[in-house]
Amino acid sequence: MKHPFRLLALVPVLGLTLSALVVPSSAGPDKIKFPDGWKSHVMYTTVDRYDIKQFRELYASSQAAVDAMKAGNPLPDGTVLTLVQYKAEVDAAGTPVKGPNGRFVKGDLIALTVMEKRAGFGTEYPPELRNGDWEYAAFSGAGVLNEKANYKACFECHKPHEKMDYVISLAAVRGAAAPTTAPKPDVKITGFTFGPNKLAGTVGQPVTWVNEDDSPHQITVVSTKERSPILTKGQSAVMAFPTAGTYDYICGLHPNMKGSVEVK
Repeated sequence: MKHPFRLLALVPVLGLTLSALVVPSSAGPDKIKFPDGWKSHVMYTTVDRYDIKQFRELYASSQAAVDAMKAGNPLPDGTVLTLVQYKAEVDAAGTPVKGPNGRFVKGDLIALTVMEKRAGFGTEYPPELRNGDWEYAAFSGAGVLNEKANYKACFECHKPHEKMDYVISLAAVRGAAAPTTAPKPDVKITGFTFGPNKLAGTVGQPVTWVNEDDSPHQITVVSTKERSPILTKGQSAVMAFPTAGTYDYICGLHPNMKGSVEVK
């Protein structure tokens, strides 16, 4: 699995035991109960994941939480956010099938990932890892907790987004985010890929990315850790590189998306 709430990307990666993250044992995903009533919650967005051929639905436990997202405000205490992952239906060539609305057609349920906000959650974590009052948990489609998921990756992925209450999907639904499409982008983000993924530039020359996906993305330079704002559909980011060299970058929300700029 990959990190699940990175729209929002976020599917936890197997391999890190809870003991590597949880000290003391009172912290961790076991604080979160499986949200049996998630189907009655408010579905606030859907995402087609081209890179891993998934269809995703995101639910909030209350309309108040969705209203807070749209206003760009912290979510209320007690909020439960549930990301539901489905396989995308594919054709004989393995290409995801699209419905009349142009979106992926959902297939079998894979897993659910949950963020829950409670006063006092997170107090056991060190400051460099803590995500406010949020905890994370991953469940199978049958509601069984995945104790081997890489929960540390959830905290690390959401940590840079403190100003959005650590909720990456907030950027996609808040009313304040207006598209600012660049007239001549150097790199287009489509289908969870950078095109072109290798670009030549000169020292000080601005490089412009524009997001054409429905999913948010974020340009993150590997060597300098510089991050663009989260880009919703139609938004652009501009960066310039002050010295010669090759600058590798990834999407900060979907690290399997990679590109580079060779600056001379």
